[in-house]
Amino acid sequence: MQMNALREEIATVLPEMIALRHHIHQHPELAFEEHATSDLVAERLTSWGYEVHRGLGGTGVVGRLRNGTGSKSIGIRADMDALPIVEATGLPYASQHAGKMHACGHDGHTATLLAAARHIAMTRRFNGTLNLIFQPAEEGAGGAKRMVDEGLFERFPCDAIFALHNSPAMPVGTLAFRSGAALASADSVVIQIQGKGGHAAMPHYACDPIVAGASIVMALQSIVARNVDPLASAVVTVGVFQAGVANNVIPPSARLELSVRALNREVRTLLRQRIHDIVAAQAQSLGVSAKVDYQDGYPVLVNTSEETAFAARVGTELLGSDKVQIDPPAVMGSEDFAFMLEHRPGCYLFLGNGDGEGSCMVHNPGYDFNDAAMETGAAYWALLAERYLS
Repeated sequence: MQMNALREEIATVLPEMIALRHHIHQHPELAFEEHATSDLVAERLTSWGYEVHRGLGGTGVVGRLRNGTGSKSIGIRADMDALPIVEATGLPYASQHAGKMHACGHDGHTATLLAAARHIAMTRRFNGTLNLIFQPAEEGAGGAKRMVDEGLFERFPCDAIFALHNSPAMPVGTLAFRSGAALASADSVVIQIQGKGGHAAMPHYACDPIVAGASIVMALQSIVARNVDPLASAVVTVGVFQAGVANNVIPPSARLELSVRALNREVRTLLRQRIHDIVAAQAQSLGVSAKVDYQDGYPVLVNTSEETAFAARVGTELLGSDKVQIDPPAVMGSEDFAFMLEHRPGCYLFLGNGDGEGSCMVHNPGYDFNDAAMETGAAYWALLAERYLS
């Protein structure tokens, strides 16, 4: 089919879907609290003829549509949750719930997939099974893992899975695809240091956890600099250092919190081991005790080569090669779609959200999903489903 015709078809559903996006933006819900959003998604999918299944991951929704006799199946995922951020956009459809905001564009992801869902249901130019996965709790709570653990792919088999994220660094009307590791793992570490408190004027009677903490912070910087291959990527960031209440008191304890990221599974394992080793050695050398609570977060997101190449071909067919980036640099942010990609082949891609004046990075109080990006995203999902299930 002609791409102009597809765009014209998509354009007929966009006004309603943009209004729906604004409604979701006004009523953001945090991880595993997406009850109203799930109700809205389920109601729309049902009205368009999808089999709607609820409850996976608590507030997750899966819409299934079968057509023809084809045996192939595809999964397309959108996330629904918001962030605990006070909105500062001043938009007429700004959040009506204080301290909650769609600051990452999940409202746009959901509305974009719904726009594609409506178009696909109307045209039905595919042969097989389409599974639309509306996932809760992407923002740090692991909604994807919970859906997988509760039987997502056993109940809704998918030969391949796909998802996207808007990118404020890219112009509207563009797409980007990267094969292999595309987003980093993200682990959290809490280090509790126990020393002995005392008077600031008599430090020899105390055992200072602040000095030990400072030494640990500096020693941790050597991991990326001296233990990780210079051609690999890793991050060890100390984001919290808490200790003390007065300048003349040596406190008895200190607390550090770390964000640890890698683009390689072996490097991820190395970071864990070196952090444990360094904390133990520094604590012993300075006469304190230290406990490391290492919390595994999201794994490295790895796009499979065949599915990424296919996804990129569809993008090029839709937009032309000049609007498609192939293998841009990986991103050290993380994404729990990685859990789904550990179980099924697929591709996580990027949709241009605008890079000009007024554009704003995600997780910012001034951010808003760009409605102009929805046409490209919805047309892409529709064409992807048609081509995969041809």
